[in-house]
Amino acid sequence: MSETLARADALSYGLPNKKEETMATTNKGALGHIRVLDLSRVLAGPWCSQNLADLGADVIKIERPGSGDDTRAWGPPYAKDAEGRDTREAAYYLAANRNKRSVTVDISTQEGQALIRELVLRSDVVLENYKVGQLKRYGLDYASLREIKPDIVYCSVTGFGQDGPYAHRAGYDFLIQGMGGLMSVTGERDDLPGGGPQKAGVALTDLMTGMYATIAILAALTHRDRTGEGQYIDMALLDVQVAMLANMGSNYLSSGKTPKRWGNAHPNIVPYQTFACADGHLIVATGNDGQYVKFVEAGGRPELAADPRFTTNPLRVQNRDVLVPLLAAMVLTRTRDEWIAQLEAVGVPCGPINGLDDVFRNEQVQARGIVVDVPHPTAGSTKLVRSPMRLSETPADVRTAPPTLGQHTDDVLQGLLGRSADEVAALRDKGIL
Repeated sequence: MSETLARADALSYGLPNKKEETMATTNKGALGHIRVLDLSRVLAGPWCSQNLADLGADVIKIERPGSGDDTRAWGPPYAKDAEGRDTREAAYYLAANRNKRSVTVDISTQEGQALIRELVLRSDVVLENYKVGQLKRYGLDYASLREIKPDIVYCSVTGFGQDGPYAHRAGYDFLIQGMGGLMSVTGERDDLPGGGPQKAGVALTDLMTGMYATIAILAALTHRDRTGEGQYIDMALLDVQVAMLANMGSNYLSSGKTPKRWGNAHPNIVPYQTFACADGHLIVATGNDGQYVKFVEAGGRPELAADPRFTTNPLRVQNRDVLVPLLAAMVLTRTRDEWIAQLEAVGVPCGPINGLDDVFRNEQVQARGIVVDVPHPTAGSTKLVRSPMRLSETPADVRTAPPTLGQHTDDVLQGLLGRSADEVAALRDKGIL
C-alpha cells in the first residue's frame, strides 16, 4: 500500500482534530467555520459553492490536472493582463469561481482518491455534479464517504436526479429549459412577428439550481449542528425548472389550460409590458387599478380609466386586444425619458430596457458598489460582480479572485494534509496532481 493510501486509511476511523486546523483565510463571514470540498464544474455546482464562499466558507475546488473546469476554455472573452493581452482565464469561469482555492487532483487514480478522502475528513460539505453512479466507481459517492465521515453533508447536482427513467441522461441548461416548460412560456406570442419559443438569455436553470442547492446545504448544516447527523442532497435541474415555473405552473394546475407565450406582456396583469416610445422602449408595470388610472391620466387619456371595459384588471385582461393598441399609440407620442420622469412623479412603476453598458454605468448600480476590482495573479486585476447578499454583521464579500488552475495545490496539501514539499513534488511527477 502506498504512503498516500496508508495515510488515508489511518484517518478513516479518526476524524481530524479541528483545533489543529486553520481555515485558508481569516474572515468574518457567516460560514467562516465551514469547509466545502467542491468537485463540481461548469455552472450550477460552482454557482452554489461561490455563494457559500462569498459567505465565508473555505471552498476547495478540485480540478482535473492540465485542463481544470470546462469553463476555463469557454472563451473568448478572457481576462486581460496589464498590456491588454488575453490571459487563459475565460470570463465565463471568472463569473462563478471567486473566493475559492484550486487544487488539481486526478480522481481516477487510487492515490488521487485517497487524497480526496483525506480532504473529506477535514470538510463539512461535499458538492459534486458527476453523472449518476460515476463517483461510486472511485469510492467517492455518499455511501462510501459517510462511512469515514458520518456527519458529512453531500450534495449531488444532476440533470434529472438520482432516480427515475431519465436519471442516467446528461442534463444541460438549454435542454432543461425546453423540457421543463420555461421555453413554452418565453418568447413572443405565436400570432405576432417573431413568435416562437425562446431560451432565457442566461443559463437560468443552472443558476436557480445553484441557488436551491445553496439553501439545501445551509439547511442540512443547521440540521447537522443540531443533531450531529449528516445527509444526502439530491438536486436535479429538471426538478428546479418545474418548481420555478411558479405562477405559470399554478395557473396550469388550477385551470387545466396550458399557458402560452406572452412575449413582454403578462398573462394576468394589463398593462404590464413593454411599449415603443418615440426614441426606444419603455417598461410599464401597473400592479393595481390605481396605478393604471395614473398611467393613462399622465398620458392625457383619462377616458381610458373611465371606460367600463378597462376599469378593473380582470376586465383589462379580458379586453387586452382592444386596450393595448390604444396605450401603444399613447406611449409612442413621447420619449422614454419623458415618460419615466412623468410616471415616476405619480408613482407608476416604469423603467428603461438597458444594455449592459447602461447597466454598469447606472448610478444606482455604481452607488451600490456592485462591481469590484480584485487583484489577480495573471491579469493583474479583474473586475467582478459582487454577491447581492448584504448582511450587516457577516457581510458576503469578494476576498480573492477566481483561482488559476492548481494555484493552491501546494498550500492545501502541505498546510491542510501535512504533506512535505518533496511528497507533493513526487505526486506531481506521477501525474496525480
